[in-house]
Amino acid sequence: MQAVAGSTLILRNAVPELPDVSIYIEALTERIVGRRLDRVSLRSPFVLRSVDPALETINGATVRAVRRIGKRIVLAFDHELFLVIHLMIAGRLRWRAPGEKAGIGSKLLLVTFEFEHGTLLFTEAGSKKRASIQLVRGESTLRALDRGGIEPLDVTREEFRDVLTRENHTIKRTLTDPRLFSGIGNAYSDEILHAARLSPLKLSRSLSDEEVDRLYAATRSTLLDWIARLRIDAGGRFPEKVTAFRDGMAVHGRFKLPCPVCGSPVQRIVYADNECNYCARCQTGGRLLADRSLSRLLKDDWPKSIDDL
Repeated sequence: MQAVAGSTLILRNAVPELPDVSIYIEALTERIVGRRLDRVSLRSPFVLRSVDPALETINGATVRAVRRIGKRIVLAFDHELFLVIHLMIAGRLRWRAPGEKAGIGSKLLLVTFEFEHGTLLFTEAGSKKRASIQLVRGESTLRALDRGGIEPLDVTREEFRDVLTRENHTIKRTLTDPRLFSGIGNAYSDEILHAARLSPLKLSRSLSDEEVDRLYAATRSTLLDWIARLRIDAGGRFPEKVTAFRDGMAVHGRFKLPCPVCGSPVQRIVYADNECNYCARCQTGGRLLADRSLSRLLKDDWPKSIDDL
């Protein structure tokens, strides 16, 4: 859990998304591709979600590639063996050189991957234990784990529009649906919609051609910009501070803080374990979107516009 200064909200959902996972993959590729995995050791039995092939099968095997499926990280070995790492909300990866102390509590450690030149640690904070690994054999088995969403940085504008309008949901829900778009979650969808100047509750099939153009461009520019920013932040080091809440974000996690474009206080909608952050002046024509809990509480006193605040 993490709080943003000036905000009264405790931020909860921090699943690493496409930009964060991409930086992980770059760091892993540099360090372990072409290297032999001497031993993988389970420190928490709950993290392993497969039994066949046995995890010990990859002891002594060489990592041939590192790739991404949605928000999952995949280590590829010979004989079509794939180790799939799902970080979920609180899972993180860390790299330690030979002789370097782990620097984390033993209760957080799920798995260690020991190489001759260093050790990859898989950790998870919190008690829910959602992070996982599984070893699968065969490309077809690996593809079965893919929810089917398109890669937002690899599609044309027309392909983007076709997927966007496949179902008629809010564009916030559509962007974060892994069956439609791969790797976009709560955080970067907020940033994309702010950049596109679109309400998160606008229905996908109601978008004009010009709005689709804005959303397509904002999706690409936001994701590419954050990949570049995170790469610079890492500075060639292994990324240790992976979070869905960044100081440079425009609206995500910035409830009540000023919008960097217009200065109006960022608004939010809270639902289930998530939140949606937006700027009313930039995205909804000044109209406040009803928050289920607060609008029920305030009823007639619920402000209808940013100016009513």
